[in-house]
Amino acid sequence: MSESVRLDAWIWAVRITKTRSAATAACRGGHVKVNGLSAKAAQPVRIGDEVRVRIAGFDRIVEVRQLLVKRVSAPLAAAAIEDRTPPRPDPVDAQMVPRRDRGAGRPTKRERRELDRLRGRD
Repeated sequence: MSESVRLDAWIWAVRITKTRSAATAACRGGHVKVNGLSAKAAQPVRIGDEVRVRIAGFDRIVEVRQLLVKRVSAPLAAAAIEDRTPPRPDPVDAQMVPRRDRGAGRPTKRERRELDRLRGRD
């Protein structure tokens, strides 16, 4: 087998994205990084590379353990990667972000100070 594989084909083969075109679109949109650098769809991926894919606002961090060109079963795909993704925070534990109602206008000075206090910008 070759020493490297196209990034978009590998992301699709290990089932990080559902389609290859979705993998290509993620690369074009800047949502994929290889070893900390933004990557294009045709960039070669090698064993030992760290791949970060932003999906639904969260980064999925995986290390390449095996090079795959074609989509394989889920157990084989799981064996081809080492998942280093940190666990997502529980919605209850996640910090509430203060939001203003749409059309409420600009915040008053008092409201702005309260928002700054909530965000820790004293």
